[in-house]
Amino acid sequence: MNVTATEDSLSSFSGWYAAYHGYVSLCVCVSGIVTNTFNVTVLTRRKMRTPVNQILTGLALSDIITMLSYVPFAFHFYCMHPTTKSTAAKNSYGWMFFLLFHINLTTVTHTISIWLCVVLAIVRYLHIRNPARASSARFRRISQAKYLVLVVYCCSTLVMIPNYLTNELIPVNVTREEDHGENINETIWVLKSLKLGANDTDPLVLINVWQYAILAKVAPCFLMFIFGSLLLHQMRNKINQRRDFLKFSLSNASKLKEHSRTTKMLISVIVLFILTEFPQGVLIVLSATKEGFFNTVYLPLGDVMDIMALVNNAVNFVLYCSMSTKFRETFLCLYCHCRADRGDDCDDHDDQDDRVGNGYALRDNMMDSSCCNGD
Repeated sequence: MNVTATEDSLSSFSGWYAAYHGYVSLCVCVSGIVTNTFNVTVLTRRKMRTPVNQILTGLALSDIITMLSYVPFAFHFYCMHPTTKSTAAKNSYGWMFFLLFHINLTTVTHTISIWLCVVLAIVRYLHIRNPARASSARFRRISQAKYLVLVVYCCSTLVMIPNYLTNELIPVNVTREEDHGENINETIWVLKSLKLGANDTDPLVLINVWQYAILAKVAPCFLMFIFGSLLLHQMRNKINQRRDFLKFSLSNASKLKEHSRTTKMLISVIVLFILTEFPQGVLIVLSATKEGFFNTVYLPLGDVMDIMALVNNAVNFVLYCSMSTKFRETFLCLYCHCRADRGDDCDDHDDQDDRVGNGYALRDNMMDSSCCNGD
């Protein structure tokens, strides 16, 4: 009885929220595309080129692709046509082929984004543990970061091959009643049922579902948790080791506070990914193992999971501005004309701090834990 009541509640909520989901997601996507474009233009400036920023650039590009695909999807399937029924106009072959493309594309881009976040946590942890002191080492790490981003893009595309093979369009004949009472036969296109949780589920579908749940959801969330914890522990050790040194300088005491805030913000990025992606992984596993779970629980929650992922894609600009003074200043220099009187092009001050040769500046560079300001 309680299970039936819960399923009915989920179904009612899904129907209610679906009426608003298209408009909400369009607003989030448009703002996210704009802010992620800001991210790319700022992070690719010459003075912003660091290993971490190379990864963040790849993350921003992946998020842009996701939201560019979601805009026409939300507009057609949610805003232009009712979500409660299928029609020949809504489910035409052209639009359903686009839906198939959208599903495959966003599956890949979500996988890219979550693994780039894993790489970000690992790279940042390794840098704090073993900072690059020489320029040659720094440039080598930047080059390695570019290759890591490329590897994540390629591997995510290849590992999703089973997903491309399991999704399929099939034609369905339906009868539509006109206002004057005449019945018209139409052909609409729908996605073939995956039959998740049933005894006759296709083996390829099961392989795809388990692979996606483990490789694209659960495993990366576990790695983010591990390296995020190591990162936090390492940063606390670094801060405690240098607290006595930094307290003699007012500017460095202020910098210590900023580094602590930055570490918390980086952990917030990781936590946000885990909160968004890990529940999806659990729901996917339950869909594959529990009969009826996919249709009664996973699908009704689909729009909610989508909007959570879209918000996660769109908020990075706010996080970067909050955690990095250098990112904020570069953004203002690029886009705010009121700061044009500060003088020169935004790249004119490139790497001035890197050319300071005394050990004091080097220690400050080693301490820098900014997600957008570190090596």
